Order: sequence, then C-alpha cells, then structure tokens
Amino acid sequence: MAKLEASNTLKRLRNRYRLVIMNDDTYEEVVTFKLSRMSVYIGLSTIFVLLTGLTVALIIFTPLKMYIPGYGDATSTRELRELKMRTDSLQQAMNFKERYLENIKNVLEGDISVKKDTTALNIPVPEKTTD
Repeated sequence: MAKLEASNTLKRLRNRYRLVIMNDDTYEEVVTFKLSRMSVYIGLSTIFVLLTGLTVALIIFTPLKMYIPGYGDATSTRELRELKMRTDSLQQAMNFKERYLENIKNVLEGDISVKKDTTALNIPVPEKTTD
C-alpha cells in the first residue's frame, strides 16, 4: 500500500504542465513554459540556495560583517574596552569635580550645613602591646 502511494506521488511530481503567458488584448501567446512540479521545486530550491550563498558571501567578504554584534577583530574589541574604561573614568572624574564645585558654591553662599558622618571615618584600631 505504501509503495502505491509513493509511486502515485512520483507520478504527480513528473506530470507535465504548460504555463502560457498571453497578451490580454490580442490573446497572443507571448511565452510558453513546459513545467512539472519537480522542475518547479528544483528551480525554487536552486534560487533559494543561490540567494543564501550570495548573502553569506556578501557578509563574509565585505565590511558588512562588522555590523554583526559580537563579530570583529580582536584589536577593535580591545580598543572598545579601553575606550569604555576611559569613558567611565572620565565620567567619574567629572562627577567628583561637579560635587567639588557644588560644595565650593555652598560655602561661598554661606550654606554650610555639613552633616558629619562618623561611621564613614576610617579610625585605626590601636595595636595591643604585650608586656
């Protein structure tokens, strides 16, 4: 029974069909194609494989690969890390200077409401001497 279904499917794949493109005004045949389901399947598969191959080749052999996240050469990733660290340190220095200028401004304006937090002080513990 399974053999009959397989042969029936194979027959349907090999049946020939005619695709005719006609001029709508004159009903003249412009182009005629003789196709089978298998030839259409093979043609579409070939086009898919070619387009996929061209896309992969375009990405691999052109600078487009640099736009893929996580892809790039080691020097650019190292430079990116260095720039990120430098940017972070500059941001931190800018925050310190901004706080310093804000404190200077408060002192010049006479707003000296400084709260001293003794828990933040690093008081050294005296060493025990053994006599």
